[in-house]
Order: sequence, then structure tokens, then C-alpha cells
Amino acid sequence: MSKKDKIQEEEIKNEQETVQVEENQEVESEVVKEEPTAEELIQAEKDKFLRLFAEFENYKKRTSRERIELFKTAGQEVMTSLLPVIDDFERALSHIEEDKEAEELRKGVLLIYNKFYNTLEQKGLSKMETRQGDVFDAEYHEAITQIPAPSDDLKGKVIDCVEKGYKLGDKIIRYPKVVIGQ
Repeated sequence: MSKKDKIQEEEIKNEQETVQVEENQEVESEVVKEEPTAEELIQAEKDKFLRLFAEFENYKKRTSRERIELFKTAGQEVMTSLLPVIDDFERALSHIEEDKEAEELRKGVLLIYNKFYNTLEQKGLSKMETRQGDVFDAEYHEAITQIPAPSDDLKGKVIDCVEKGYKLGDKIIRYPKVVIGQ
């Protein structure tokens, strides 16, 4: 290679380096313009933190509500399955009262019934009081049949309660089955 060729190559390299340096400077100046200030960065991080904190609080509330609801529904299934046992105890007590010779048996069954029912009451079970003459309400009673009312004042009212209703807390788990007057 001649000196001219070397000089031309050097000039070409110098031009390329100059172009690259200019491009780099332009890119750097663009980057510098896009960089947020320290206050903006702090504000963005605060916003992220607050959103994350609020999301976590909502998660905690939701899971605690779900847990409480799970305990209530688990108890509801057990209580619902034990209601026929209460009914059987009450039927047994009503039949034993008729037999005067089985006084000791009646006392034993009554003791077991009271202990059993008190335990269920402690867990939140309560009877729904339904008496003859109460106004029939479809939201709180289940009508199983209608019969002619013995008197005019019992029309549209409860005549007899066939099966007692129960609540678990504020929720009705079994509606009282009633006969209403027509």
C-alpha cells in the first residue's frame, strides 16, 4: 500500500469515528432528556408502594371473610344433619310423658336432650318460635298444607307447626313447616 492509500484509509476511519461519536452524543442527549428527576422517581415508588399495600390489605380482608364464611358453612352442615336427632328426642320425650311408669327413663332422656341442645345452642343454633295464630310469612315459614280455618280470625294465619325451624346465627337453616288456615 502506498502512503496515499494509508492516508485515505485513516481519513475514512476518522470520519467514521466522528460520525459514531456524534451519534453517541445525540443518543446520550436523548437519554438525558428522558431520565426522570429524583423526585419523580420517589413519587413513582411511593405510588407503587401504596398500590401494593392497598392490594395486600384487600387480600387480607378477603381471605378473612372467606375463612369466617367457611367456618359458618362447615358448622351449618353439621347442624343441619343433627336437627333430625333433636326432633327424635322431642318425639321421644312427648311419648314418654304419657307413660307414668317410665319416669326414670323420661328423666334420663330429658337430661341427655338438654345437654345436647345446650351444646348446639352454644355453637349458635336457636329455635324459631312459631305459635298458633302467627301471621303466615313466606320468608320465614314453609307452608305444607292449607286447611279450612276453625274460626275467621285464623284465616291466613298459622294453625299448627308440624316441624320446628332453626337458625344458625342469623341464617335460617331450616324453615318451620306449618299448616295455615284458608
